[in-house]
Order: sequence, then C-alpha cells, then structure tokens
Amino acid sequence: MGADVALSNVREVSGEPGADIRARHSRLKAVRTPPGRAPSMIDEYPVLAVLAAFAEGTTRLDGLAELRVKESDRLAAIAEGLSACGVSCTTGPDWIEIAGGAVPGGACVATHLDHRIAMSFLVMGLGAKAPIEIDDSSMIATSFPAFFAALEALGATI
Repeated sequence: MGADVALSNVREVSGEPGADIRARHSRLKAVRTPPGRAPSMIDEYPVLAVLAAFAEGTTRLDGLAELRVKESDRLAAIAEGLSACGVSCTTGPDWIEIAGGAVPGGACVATHLDHRIAMSFLVMGLGAKAPIEIDDSSMIATSFPAFFAALEALGATI
C-alpha cells in the first residue's frame, strides 16, 4: 500500500513473529490481497479494511469466508461500519471491495460485541473528517487493556 513502516527489535513472542513497529504518515495505494494470504492474517483484515478506506483507488480483499464465522460476521460488520462512515464498499461471500479516499466519519458504528471491529473503527476515527463512535467498548479491555491510552497518546479524544 506504500505505507512508511519500519520494523525493529524483530523477535519471536509466544511462537509468533513480533517486532517494534514505527509507522509514519504516508499516502496509501489500493491493493488486492489474494485468497492465499487470508489464513495468515485473518484477524488483521478489519483494520486493513479501515486503511483501505483511506487509500487511493479501490482495494479488494479476497478469501475472507472465515470472517463470517468469528465473534460476529466480521465481513458484514466491516461493510456496515464502512458504509455508516460514508465509505463505499461492496461484499460477496468471501470478499470485500473498498473505494478509498477521504473518510467522512460522523457515525456510530455497531461493534456486534467484537473487539477487532471496535478497535478498527476507533482507529478510523483518527483520520476521519468527523468523529467516529462505537456502540460498545467493553470487550476491548479483554484483548488490549492499554488501547485507549495508546489512542490518546496518538492525539485521540476519547
């Protein structure tokens, strides 16, 4: 997508690759993810969809059938949230296309009690033209207790 991202302190944490990540503002470009990529990053697709909303062009994410059977139907929740925030998108049984550009925001997004949906759309609020709210944040503490402090450190008003 053309993001300005650098990894340092690359390591293994609990059997998973880990690193310190430094990301800087950059212009993102639309991408197409192949179905074969989905198993290794299925949990990252909600925030990738949010990034795609800011990218130049139309992003297509393929191979996402598993998102339909997570804590919620994440694929439907992503599409609903994007649409609520003024982002044009279309979905199929295992894919989503997202038209990137400016994100109007100004919506309250239904999280369906899914922590990844909640966090992704709060991240979207950092760059949207108008604030983005979520209907419930209670589930975030179970997966990322310091999430709100991290957002505030980036300049978010919570």
